[in-house]
Amino acid sequence: MRTVIGDLVSSIRPVGRRQRRREQRTIPGNGPNVSGNGFSAPTSDYPDAEGNVLILRGSLTPKARHEYAAVLAGGLEREDAWQRAIELLFERLTVSWTIAGLQLSAQRELIGRYRMASGEERRFVRDVLREHVREHFPELQAP
Repeated sequence: MRTVIGDLVSSIRPVGRRQRRREQRTIPGNGPNVSGNGFSAPTSDYPDAEGNVLILRGSLTPKARHEYAAVLAGGLEREDAWQRAIELLFERLTVSWTIAGLQLSAQRELIGRYRMASGEERRFVRDVLREHVREHFPELQAP
């Protein structure tokens, strides 16, 4: 009787959302990601002359594309729209930014650092975003 119960208990699989997630993570290539759908966007590295590196993702959701187009076409002054469009792309596309050996990857840190950036750093980010948008999103107007 004990062996029957022991066999029964050992054959029962734990159920629930957490257990399914644990099992998915044990499959090679199925590490945790932000979207939770098992896919991760490709990234591109853009180094500058000083050794700083901006890493951008190669995908942009349809909603973010629509929001970007709306900002560019919106009722804001031209300069304001242009600045907001660049900031929006920076928010959506930046994976990490390494500056002077310090890697920033948290969204709040990234946008805060961008807002404090020098004119030269902003120009670097703007040029990289233009290049990246032309290469990966040809249907979008480059900032």
